[in-house]
Amino acid sequence: MAPMMLTRRLLPLGLGLLAVAGLSACMSPRIDLTKALQVTDVSTGYFDAGIVEVTKNKIVPTISVRLKNVSNETVSSVQLIAKFSRVGEAEEWGSAPYVVAIGPDGLAAGQTGNPVVMKCDRGYTSEAPRADMFENSQFVDVHVELYAKHAAQTWVKMGDYKIARVLLEH
Repeated sequence: MAPMMLTRRLLPLGLGLLAVAGLSACMSPRIDLTKALQVTDVSTGYFDAGIVEVTKNKIVPTISVRLKNVSNETVSSVQLIAKFSRVGEAEEWGSAPYVVAIGPDGLAAGQTGNPVVMKCDRGYTSEAPRADMFENSQFVDVHVELYAKHAAQTWVKMGDYKIARVLLEH
């Protein structure tokens, strides 16, 4: 009877150890993205979002970046989000949904990824031509904060950029 008692007491401990081992096997190693990746080829401006409300032109702040792996290891599973704010205002004005910047196959050491374009979900509308919208007295410049996340880690700030007062071609 004693061996059976011992087995019942060790079973929960053994299952707990298996769960911890399984969890640690699934977790990616922690990566400091601010040191492993460099934001390059930053381009900002306003994207022509077409006609809204039948007669109004709409432009939205946009940022395009590339990530360069400056570490000695392959980096994989990186997402980006963008938070847009109007200059002089503390609260978030708009955002761009997260995008996969580096997929599960990873970005090798020393390599630069493809361009990642992020458009704000808010913008400016006017019946005036798009190029004239920057001269409107109600136009307020916008800046964007770029955040990155590796796997299940928390978001880290990668940079803050002013949106240029230019219309983007694409």
